[in-house]
Amino acid sequence: MNSESQIKKRTLTPKVMLSLDAARIQWYHLKAIIIAGMGLFTDAYDLFCIAPIMKMISHIYYHGDSITTAVLSLSYAIALLGTATGQLVFGYLGDRVGRRRVYGICLIIMILSSFGCGFSVCTSSRSCVMVSLGFFRFILGLGIGGDYPLSATIMSEFSNKRRRGAFIAAVFSMQGSGILVSSAVTMAVCVAFKNFGGGSKADGEAPVEADVAWRLILMIGALPAALTLYWRTLMPETASLTYVGRFKYKIIQKDILLLQHIF
Repeated sequence: MNSESQIKKRTLTPKVMLSLDAARIQWYHLKAIIIAGMGLFTDAYDLFCIAPIMKMISHIYYHGDSITTAVLSLSYAIALLGTATGQLVFGYLGDRVGRRRVYGICLIIMILSSFGCGFSVCTSSRSCVMVSLGFFRFILGLGIGGDYPLSATIMSEFSNKRRRGAFIAAVFSMQGSGILVSSAVTMAVCVAFKNFGGGSKADGEAPVEADVAWRLILMIGALPAALTLYWRTLMPETASLTYVGRFKYKIIQKDILLLQHIF
């Protein structure tokens, strides 16, 4: 009896995969685009908001001194180094453990590290601030690196065969929106704090509110990720990872039923 049920489960998943390939465009396609796209939106926001923030930090903690090229380069590269590491680590774990579980972990890492960047310790010692910020930026890069390959993989495995390229392109197009929004949020926060503080100080001295502004800009990056965390945890596991014959995983009956309910 047990062997018969195993045979039935093994033949069930390939049917689901064929149904996904031949399915017409449905609401779950759009929802997958939004869920995966918001991850890449957050990735782009977090990666590209650092340039204006370093300008603010140079005025706040370097007091008009020229910030060295080495410090600037390291502050830009630390998140990218984490991203490259995260792609290798979480890409491998996504194949071994499962897309959905690792996908949620990456998003949680991005949310917590974004808040960690905003709450970087110290408010007077620039060395302490830069080390703390660099640490949390590296952790943030790990989450971003995991989100990149998993977003593309999950979207491709949920897409139908005819529109797969268009769906993946729609997901990655959210990067441009993230870059645009990061610039808009930076300008809006700076203007708001400037008006709240009664204008900038003389002689190029940075106002006290500027130290809060750059931290707030970094923490805002956690909002789109937090908004999609609930929906990301509800996503079923992709059909390919439930195919015992190829990946040697146990069939996740609940996920197959979710996939069947789509059709």
